[in-house]
Amino acid sequence: MYSAKSIAATGLKNQQLRLDSIAHNVANVNTVGFKTKRLDFKDALYVTGLTPAKARSPGENQQKGHGVMVAHIVRNFRPGNLVSTGHPFDLSIEGEGFFSLRSPSGEIVYTRNGNKSLSVEEDGSYFVNSEGFYFLDREGNRIAMPPEATNFAVDIDGTIRFLNGPEEVGRTFLGVFTFQNLHGLAALGDANYMHDVAAGDRFLATDAVVRQGFLEGSNVDLGEEMTRIIRTQRAYQLASRALTTADEMEGVANNMKR
Repeated sequence: MYSAKSIAATGLKNQQLRLDSIAHNVANVNTVGFKTKRLDFKDALYVTGLTPAKARSPGENQQKGHGVMVAHIVRNFRPGNLVSTGHPFDLSIEGEGFFSLRSPSGEIVYTRNGNKSLSVEEDGSYFVNSEGFYFLDREGNRIAMPPEATNFAVDIDGTIRFLNGPEEVGRTFLGVFTFQNLHGLAALGDANYMHDVAAGDRFLATDAVVRQGFLEGSNVDLGEEMTRIIRTQRAYQLASRALTTADEMEGVANNMKR
């Protein structure tokens, strides 16, 4: 009976974790550049069922599990829909790729959120996001607006052309990168990621198309999330019923000696 209770308890705990991840996805349905995540499960523990010396097979030596545990947290990097804002400081990426930014503490982070503004500082004016992270060029330098520039335009290949009227007064190349394994990126929150060893090598996203005046919406599919909520609730109810049944059976066994 104890193993039945343990299995049911792990089911309850992990279905609650799944429900929390779905709620997190739904709460970020309007977050720019947000990518959904899901929990994958695996058997928590196996123990030998019959004779250890025999081969493992249904007819010889089976093993039994004791509940479930989280195996992976998988992030879905499917592109979100592009939303036209008409604002020249808003950028989005079509295809695979991330903007590179540097935090005030010096860390390099990556994001699909191209919402930026101009930060006027003592040594120049720089492109930053809402958290004060600096947008970087392909060489890892902060992107600065030349003092003589009054406007700028971003081409689809990531070229930023600084303009003074019709005259071009400078240009740089926006840093847009991708990785061998996107699922190896470490999530930092606020749609930001950090390059982890599991992500493999970083390289320029040459096939990415940069759109000025657009932002990428989240890729949350509310219909899909509602379906997952229903499935999770049913699994939670099943685990709860199993726990109740195991408890009742244990109560019957305890009362048999009376």
